[in-house]
Amino acid sequence: MHIVEGGLDEPRVIELLQTHRIRALSETGQGSGHALELSELRAPDVTFWSAWEGDVVVGIGALRRLSTDHGEVKSMYTAETARGRGVGSAMLRHIMAAARARGMARLSLETGSWPYFAPARELYARHGFVQCEPFGDYRPDPNSVFLTLALQPLAL
Repeated sequence: MHIVEGGLDEPRVIELLQTHRIRALSETGQGSGHALELSELRAPDVTFWSAWEGDVVVGIGALRRLSTDHGEVKSMYTAETARGRGVGSAMLRHIMAAARARGMARLSLETGSWPYFAPARELYARHGFVQCEPFGDYRPDPNSVFLTLALQPLAL
């Protein structure tokens, strides 16, 4: 598997991103979906990556800069056919490394509270994320779980 920056013009990536948005929005309360649209992933404060096995896209993920030292994990999704093979962990480690390299000291994210999102919450917990209060523009929402991670600085 290899992870590459970009891919938002690639039809296979767009298809996986659409699958992610449809599933995420269908598995949470109305008005509580926060999955970014394609145009939002093109914003200058967002970096998007796609994970590939050969010519098959198996995962996606993004990093949004909230401030000079705080980032948000966005659009994490693994293709159904690639689940359980470490794609999500690889993408999350990639995003964490990119955030560190950009001088960020903290990563946060919002995910759903519904059972569909339980595997995602478990993935984040395995990587050290803990529950926190809403951050950025988020507000308290029973359909959302907010998580954060203090990043260790890069070793010199």
